[in-house]
Amino acid sequence: MTVRIRPARVRRPLALAGTALAAALALTACGGEKRPAPAGTAAQPPLAPLPKVRPAEVKPLVGRWVGTAEDYFEFRADGTGVWVKDRQTLWKGLAIPEGGDRFRFSWQGGDPRTASYWGVSLTGGKLVFAGTNQTYTKAKA
Repeated sequence: MTVRIRPARVRRPLALAGTALAAALALTACGGEKRPAPAGTAAQPPLAPLPKVRPAEVKPLVGRWVGTAEDYFEFRADGTGVWVKDRQTLWKGLAIPEGGDRFRFSWQGGDPRTASYWGVSLTGGKLVFAGTNQTYTKAKA
C-alpha cells in the first residue's frame, strides 16, 4: 500500500498581512453611520471640496500599478482611480497631487487635506502605498 502525502500549501505571510491590513483600512475608514464625537474629544475636521486635477499633475501616476499581494491601483488622466483586490474595489476616488511625487486620496467624495497614510508616492519608478507601505510596479501597456 502506497500512501501519498501532499505537501502543505505555503502561504506568503506578507500577502496575508497586506490583505488583512487592506481589509482593516477599508472597514475602519468606510465611514458607516455618522455619529457625533463623544464629549471631550475633538471632532474630525470636515472634508474640503475636491480640487480640480490637471492631467499634467497626475501624468506619472496614470496606468495600472500591480502589487505582490495580487492587488492593484489604476489611475486615469483626470486623477480618478481605484484600488482593487480579488475583484473587489477597496477604494475609488481622486488622487490629489500634494507636490513632488506625492498624492493623497479623496475620501467619501471630499478632500481630507491630511491623512498621510491614505495616499501614494512615486519613488524610483515604483509606487508606494503609505497605508500598507507596499510597493507596486507599473504594468506594461
